[in-house]
Amino acid sequence: MKFLILTLFALGLTGLGTLNAKDLKSGEYTISQSWTQERSFERLYIVSVPEGRKAKHPVVVFLHGGGGNARGAFKGFMRRHRVMAKHYIVICPEGYSRGWNIVSERSKADDRGFIEEIIKTVSKHDNVQRENFSIIGSSNGAALVNQLAIECRLPNIRNYVSGVSPLNVFQHDGKAFKAKGPNNTYRKAVVPMKGKRLMNISGTEDHLVPYAGGLSRAIPAKGGKLGFVHAEHSTYLWAKAMGYEGEKLIEPSKVEGNLEKFSYLDGAVVHYKVKGEGHGAMGAIKEDRLLSFLEGGEK
Repeated sequence: MKFLILTLFALGLTGLGTLNAKDLKSGEYTISQSWTQERSFERLYIVSVPEGRKAKHPVVVFLHGGGGNARGAFKGFMRRHRVMAKHYIVICPEGYSRGWNIVSERSKADDRGFIEEIIKTVSKHDNVQRENFSIIGSSNGAALVNQLAIECRLPNIRNYVSGVSPLNVFQHDGKAFKAKGPNNTYRKAVVPMKGKRLMNISGTEDHLVPYAGGLSRAIPAKGGKLGFVHAEHSTYLWAKAMGYEGEKLIEPSKVEGNLEKFSYLDGAVVHYKVKGEGHGAMGAIKEDRLLSFLEGGEK
């Protein structure tokens, strides 16, 4: 994009770091971007590298929800995922104006460019598993996860996990997946990159992002409120995009308490229906279950 200027510097935990270091270090880093709202704006992302023996680590990028920030998301993610933090490089980027640029959000930043540049930069380091990145997002962050899964062509990403945000009606209009476009027009039909693993978690009592699809009570869109695809149908659309040729699952593949699991392609595309939960439904997926999916153990 002609407005995009990318420069990079790193601030280590104990002082100024260097980009030509062979191993990625824990610390705070920025990428500079320019767009209609800002010029040469330094966008923050926080990195945690597991301590201990030298090894190549998989990477998790966590995208906070609307109103969040990188530091708060980082603290919360590390607290809730203690096992993951010992084995994965964890990265928490910050959305401009506490949000991500989806449909009619305040931010007009190039968020896909931001996340892709983080991945390209991080993957150059010796202690990184270059083709084992997972992108996890909550709410507005999950909407960006969906858009990345639709448009991103980087080979590094293996898993996408969207919490409490299935596809919205701009991202899939009932006929095709849509690229966001420079002005959020969502006009160009695109075919997502195959070979990706996707998980969605949604709650049946979510009043902000309705499980059964339809308009949100609060999230804005052009001319009104943002519409969503039914959570189960959204996962079916992803399964078809990844090569599934069967019918949409009407009944869950497995039931565990208030969790109903809909599994396609031997667990490569999974939807968790969390009965009785609202916009906090992502909390129903415990760390061991999430790790099992990221590492290919889900069926």
